[in-house]
Amino acid sequence: MQPRLFLPTARQANWLLVIGFLALGEALYLRYLAIEYAPVALACQAGLKTWLCATFALVIVLFNHAAFGWIALAAALLNLLRPSIIFVTVALAAAGFGLVLHNAGLSGLAAALLVVSLARPAPAAE
Repeated sequence: MQPRLFLPTARQANWLLVIGFLALGEALYLRYLAIEYAPVALACQAGLKTWLCATFALVIVLFNHAAFGWIALAAALLNLLRPSIIFVTVALAAAGFGLVLHNAGLSGLAAALLVVSLARPAPAAE
């Protein structure tokens, strides 16, 4: 008998879709309506104190350290070694942020590792 592969259940797949699209939507919102939209970016850099400017500053700091790509890659590697829906979720959300916010190298590698991890056997029940 062939070993059972790691595949999310239908409920888990629905949650992965929701989390993936929310992460992608938030990343697109931040990129196009805060970072690249000049009036908002200039107002935030001038010292405006709003939640959008705080998020803007946090995203810029995380981008400078390629945090989205490294988080996605770490979670994808952990998922490759020990498949878990939690690692898939973290890697998917971080890879979505990273791909939209110009951390494409590490995030793309993480996305590829997520695809490869679907061919891994599921953890044995204890």
